[in-house]
Amino acid sequence: MSSIQTGMTAQEKYLFDLQGFLVVRGVLSKDEVREANEAIDAHADQFQSRTDDHLRNAKMGSPLAGDGATPRLDMGGMLGWPAPYSNVYRKLLAHPRLVPYLNQLCGEGYRLDHMPLVIASEKGAEGFSLHGGTINADGNYVPYLAYHFSHGKMYNNLLACSVQLVDHPAGSGGFIVIPGSHKANFPTPMAVINGEDGMGSIVFQPETKAGDIIFFSEGTVHGAAPWNMPYQRRIALYRFAPPTVAYGRAYFPRWPESYYEGYTLLSEDQLAVLEPAYNTRLDRPLVAALVAVEHEWRSQEKKNFDKRVFGTEYF
Repeated sequence: MSSIQTGMTAQEKYLFDLQGFLVVRGVLSKDEVREANEAIDAHADQFQSRTDDHLRNAKMGSPLAGDGATPRLDMGGMLGWPAPYSNVYRKLLAHPRLVPYLNQLCGEGYRLDHMPLVIASEKGAEGFSLHGGTINADGNYVPYLAYHFSHGKMYNNLLACSVQLVDHPAGSGGFIVIPGSHKANFPTPMAVINGEDGMGSIVFQPETKAGDIIFFSEGTVHGAAPWNMPYQRRIALYRFAPPTVAYGRAYFPRWPESYYEGYTLLSEDQLAVLEPAYNTRLDRPLVAALVAVEHEWRSQEKKNFDKRVFGTEYF
């Protein structure tokens, strides 16, 4: 058991609630950043290129389209790589620096909802049209992406965690966001979505260093600007959800077996984050502030009764 930060600061809570995103500096050490990049290098042949027009993420000819020829590169499977390559990516499931934020922003019992993804871009690669938000194109509310605040707490139905594996200085491209858009009540105008309007006023690109983390609600309108640097852009993207909320389905009925192979490398708290969606009171293991996994919530008597009624310990 190790001592870790137990919660977000008042300033961090204010900034996330105000903006819909938060940059946390220096989460990964230099060694962890190096390990993450070395693991990518060892699996670089697994990158999938978005060369097909149907796979492009930005409107051709728009400011977010890049040079029109250089594609974005995507790669998954990091949690299933053999050791030591998977180690740092598995650690991110319950990294001591991340747990306090995930417990605050998704609630205790937070879970991995999507398969993690590595995104890479060479100079000139397209960005990503602005997307997300709690209001869709026809003006309807999107509850499964929603952010809301109630009774002193923040709630994110889907939270993104973007792990910066290279520096993103001003003007470099990469992650862009419309601060405060998680509270918008109208659809994002198409000209804004395509980067044709508002880029110099309402759209913001945070400056980050390798090892920083950007948390953002999927209810916050976000995207990516074309990559402008002479080195490859690299991020690892995780999506987390509260214990009773699910968007993805890769975990059902179970995550890929490769995620569990070499189980000695997965701690109890990492395994807890891989649990499917169900309520914490049904004996859900929790990644807690100071203890890796907490006790059961339901008594054995109640489970025995449910087994007599339903044939299983859980209704």
